[in-house]
Amino acid sequence: MGRDTGMNTAEYAMGTIAACAFAAVLYKVVTSGTVASALRSTIERALDAPF
Repeated sequence: MGRDTGMNTAEYAMGTIAACAFAAVLYKVVTSGTVASALRSTIERALDAPF
């Protein structure tokens, strides 16, 4: 029997599609108004923190 190491072309295609879909969902979540506002608030609090 041959060794089954790595991914073949079909697995690369499915992996690439899954990675792109995950990136698209993550982008939509991060750029939504609620998340953007929370990130902005957190960064502002961090910059205004006393040292």
